[in-house]
Amino acid sequence: MSDTHTVVLVEGVSDKSAVEALAERHGRNLAAEGISLMAMGGATNIGTYIGKFGPPGRNLRLAGLCDVGEEGDFQRSLERAGLGSNLSRSDLEALGFFVCVADLEDELIRALGTATVERVLDAEGELRSFRSLQKQPAWRGRAPHDQLRRFMGSGSGRKIRYSALLVAALDLDRVPRPLDRLLAHVAG
Repeated sequence: MSDTHTVVLVEGVSDKSAVEALAERHGRNLAAEGISLMAMGGATNIGTYIGKFGPPGRNLRLAGLCDVGEEGDFQRSLERAGLGSNLSRSDLEALGFFVCVADLEDELIRALGTATVERVLDAEGELRSFRSLQKQPAWRGRAPHDQLRRFMGSGSGRKIRYSALLVAALDLDRVPRPLDRLLAHVAG
């Protein structure tokens, strides 16, 4: 990390994997650019990471990605670090922090469409497992989008495994806004 000038803070390993996959698709080597991706093990750890890498710590350039449910944690931690007050969503974006509607999996499923996500599942040999989830009483009749989000969140390591695969399936002109903006922000 001695050559690092920017730290990108993401909630978990699946988010980190998606950012890495998108950077690779754009021909970028973030580490060579001095950008370090940090999976924080949950959004509630944001204050610790800002303290370590932001103004109170190493004073590196920060950026990040969070789910809408954790937006408040990010706002409060950035404010405590002296990076603004009463931060709005546009203020967060100006600082390099981008918010996913629901979560990154939701963003990717919407960008790809359910048929494409099902093709990815099929290629991984998990379409039958997904069809089983769809038949469960709690999920029967629900929208395929919601079923896919649930499927991605169930099973050991499934979110991590599929984040890069879903990014690989994206048309580069249909990248979810938060992911696209984050990568653009750390390019400069």
